[in-house]
Amino acid sequence: MQHLIGTYECKADPKGRIMLPVALKKQLIVNINKGFVLKRSVFNSCLEMYPKDEWELLMLKINKLNRFNKKNVDFIRRFTAGVKLIEIDSSGRLLIPKDLLNHAGISKNTVISSVINIIEIWDKEKYEESISEAKLDFPSLAEEVMGDKNKEDEIS
Repeated sequence: MQHLIGTYECKADPKGRIMLPVALKKQLIVNINKGFVLKRSVFNSCLEMYPKDEWELLMLKINKLNRFNKKNVDFIRRFTAGVKLIEIDSSGRLLIPKDLLNHAGISKNTVISSVINIIEIWDKEKYEESISEAKLDFPSLAEEVMGDKNKEDEIS
C-alpha cells in the first residue's frame, strides 16, 4: 500500500481537466500506467480517486459480501454508483466526467488532498468548509478514534 502525501490547490478548466501538481504526479508515477478509479465519496461532497491496485483490494473485500442480503446489494449499488475508470494524460492532466463534477460541485478552484492511500478532489470552498467544521471538534474526535488503542497498537 502506498501512502500519499500532500494537499494542493489546482484549477479545473471548462472541460473538467485538472493538471496534477508535479509533487503528486511523482508519487503516483507507479500507478499511471494502470489507471485510476474515480467515484463519489460516501460521506462528503467530494470525489475519491483510487489507484487501480487500491481499488482492486477494496473490491476483493466488497465482493465477499453476501449478495442474497438486500442491504449488501443496496450498499454495493450505491457505493459503485457513478464509478469511472480514468487516466492521467501525457500532459499530467486528469479529466473528470461531467456527472462527477456536478456531484462534487466542482467548478474552477479545486483542492486535491491525499488521504493515506487515495486522493480526494474537492471544490475549494467545500473543502475549506469541511476543514473548518472538523477543527471545531477535532481534539475530541482524535481522542475517540486514536485514544483507545491497545498499548501495542498505540501511535506516537
